[in-house]
Amino acid sequence: MEYSTFEIILILLVTAVITVSFCRLLHLPNIIGYLVVGVLVGPYGLGWIADNSETRFLAEFGVVFLLFTIGLEFSLARLIAMSNIVLGLGALQVITTALITGIICKLLGLDTISAFVIGGILAMSSTAIVIRQLSEQLELHSRHGRQAVGILLFQDLAVIPLLILIPTLSGTHELPVSELLFWALGKGIIVLIIMLSIGHWLLRPIFHAMAKTRSPDLFMLTVLLFTLSAAWLTHEAGLSLALGAFLAGMMIGETEYRHQVEADMRPFRDVLLGLFFVTIGMMLDIHTLPDIWLPVLSITALIIVGKTLLIMGLALLHKTEKGVALRTGLSLAQGGEFGFILLSLAITAGLLTGTVGQIVLASILLSMGFAPVIIRFNGHIAKRIFSVSYGSTRDHIRGEIFRNAELLNDHVIICGYGRVGQNIARFLEKENFSYIAIDLDPVRVREARQAGDPVNYGDSTHMDILHAAGLERAIAMLISFDETPATLKILENTRSRRPDMPVLIRTRDDSDLELLQEAGATEVVPETLEASLMLMSHLLMLLGVPVSTVLRHVRDVRTDRYSILRGFFHGDETVPINEPESNRKHLHSIVLTEKAWALGHTLQELELDKTGIMVTAIRRGGIRGPAPEPHTKLIAGDVLVLYGTNEETKRAEDRLFSGRH
Repeated sequence: MEYSTFEIILILLVTAVITVSFCRLLHLPNIIGYLVVGVLVGPYGLGWIADNSETRFLAEFGVVFLLFTIGLEFSLARLIAMSNIVLGLGALQVITTALITGIICKLLGLDTISAFVIGGILAMSSTAIVIRQLSEQLELHSRHGRQAVGILLFQDLAVIPLLILIPTLSGTHELPVSELLFWALGKGIIVLIIMLSIGHWLLRPIFHAMAKTRSPDLFMLTVLLFTLSAAWLTHEAGLSLALGAFLAGMMIGETEYRHQVEADMRPFRDVLLGLFFVTIGMMLDIHTLPDIWLPVLSITALIIVGKTLLIMGLALLHKTEKGVALRTGLSLAQGGEFGFILLSLAITAGLLTGTVGQIVLASILLSMGFAPVIIRFNGHIAKRIFSVSYGSTRDHIRGEIFRNAELLNDHVIICGYGRVGQNIARFLEKENFSYIAIDLDPVRVREARQAGDPVNYGDSTHMDILHAAGLERAIAMLISFDETPATLKILENTRSRRPDMPVLIRTRDDSDLELLQEAGATEVVPETLEASLMLMSHLLMLLGVPVSTVLRHVRDVRTDRYSILRGFFHGDETVPINEPESNRKHLHSIVLTEKAWALGHTLQELELDKTGIMVTAIRRGGIRGPAPEPHTKLIAGDVLVLYGTNEETKRAEDRLFSGRH
C-alpha cells in the first residue's frame, strides 16, 4: 500500500515521538530512537515508507547540516591545546584501527577498496553518545574524558579525507587506486584553498553587512546560502556535499557570529538529521538478520573488544596509567554517526555490496546500543580489572594533594581554579589566608603551579580528595564552578564530615538556589543577582543616595537571600526545552475580579505556599506593597504578583478563582 506524502510525514512523526520518548525514559540517545523508527517503517520492516531517491535526498540535507554544525564547533585553538592527544593518540587510533580492520577484511576475501572503506567506517566512534554520557557522569574533564574527546576530535578531522576519497573511488576507473587517491586528495586541497580564500576575504565583510541590517531573516538566508553554496561547490568538484558544509561551518566558526548561527541552525539540523538516521534504519534488512547474525555478532564483539584493547594499548604507549587507558578505550568502543555517513556514501557509490553493507550496518547499530551501558560502568570495570594500578594512580594524586596540604590549618579549600577561583585566591593572599585549590584541567594546573599557586589536579567530588586537602582542618570552602550535580556531590561529602564549616557556592543565576541551600550551602552567590546589586549601588550613588543607605540596601538583600530579586517577568523570552521545570520560575501577575473565590480571605487562609507559590507583592489602588503580611485580606481589584513555575502559578490561579487546591 502506497501512502501520500502527508501520510508519510504523519507516520514518521507518530513513530518518532513514541520511540524517542521511550529512549528518553531509558536514558538512551535520540539517535537510537530514530534508527529504530527507520527499521520499523522502512521497506524491510512494516513497509510503510519506501527507500527511494526522495527520502535519500532529504536525508542528505541532514548530513549537510550535521557536518556544518560540527564545523562550527571545530576549534583550532582547542586543537592546538590538545595537540598531543589529538595528533598523537587520535591519529594513531584512526590509522591503526583502519589498518587492522582493512587487513582483516582483506583476509576475509574483500577487495582492497571495500576493505579500505570498512576500515575508515569502523575507525569512527559516536561523539553524541560519548559526550552526552561522560557529561552526565561528570567525567568529561577527567583524564580519560579528555583523552576520549581528543580522539573524537581527530576522528572529525579524519572524516574530511574520507569524504573526499569515497565518492572518487566509485564507478569504473582505469587508473590504479594509488593515482585515484592522489588526484582525489589534490582536488580536495584545491577546493579547500578556494573555500578558505573565499572565507577569509569575503565571508566576514558579508556577515558584517548582514548583521547591520538587523534582520534575522536576512541573516539566516545568508547563512543557508553560504552553506549550501559551499556544499554545491564540493559536489560539483566530484566530492561530497558534506565536505563543503563542514568547511563552511569551520569558516563561520572563526567569526564572531558562530554562536548566533549555531542557535539559528539547530532546529533545521535536528529535524533533518533525525530524518537521516531514519533513512539509515530503513537500510537495515531485518529479514537477512537470521542469515548474518553470526558475522554481525562477531564484528560487534570485534568493535567493542578490539577497539577497547587497541585504544588502551595506544594510550599506554602515551604513558597513560592502565586504569585510565582502559576507561578511554571503553568510552570509545562503538561505531559512530560518521560511520553511518561514510557507510551511506559507500553504499550509494556502489563500493559495498548489499550483504556486506547489511553486516556492517547491523554491527554499528548493535555496538551503539551497548555503548551507554559500557560507558556508564567504565569506572567499575577499570577498578575491578586494574585495582592495583588504578588505585595507585588515585593514591598518587591523593598523596600529592596530602603532601601539599599537610602543613595547612584554618585554610580555604577552593574547588575549581578557573577565573573566579583565581580571583578569590588573590584576595586571600592579600589578607594572608592560606588556601589549596583543586582543579580537573591539567594545563591550568601545570601553568598555575609553575607560577607558584598552591593548586593540585584532582576531582573534588571524591571524598578522599577532599580529605587529602585537609577538609577536617579547613576554615571554609569555596565551590567556584557552575555545575549543580558536581556541587551537590561535594556538599554531600563535605557535610558528612564538616557540618559546621562555611561553604560558599558560585552559580550563574538563582535557578538552583533553594536546592543548594537545602543541601547545606552556607551562601549561594548568583552572578546575575550580584550584578544587579552592583548596578543598583552605582546608580543610587550617582543619583545622590547616601552611601550608608546604599550599603543598607545591599546588606538587606543579601541577608534576605536575594528574595526581592528572585524571578522576573519572562515575557516572550524562549525557555530551552531541556531546562528542568524547577529552573523555569518567574513572576506572574494576577488581577482578582469581583467573582474571585479568594475575596475576603487572607493570604494565610489561602495557603498558596502549599502550591509552591510565593506572593512577592500586592498592588492595590495603584500602590505596590512588597512582601505582604500573611493576615492581608484580599479585595476585588488586587493584583497579586506570584513567583513560581508555570504549573505552580496555574494551580494558584485555580485556588484564587475557584477555591480548588
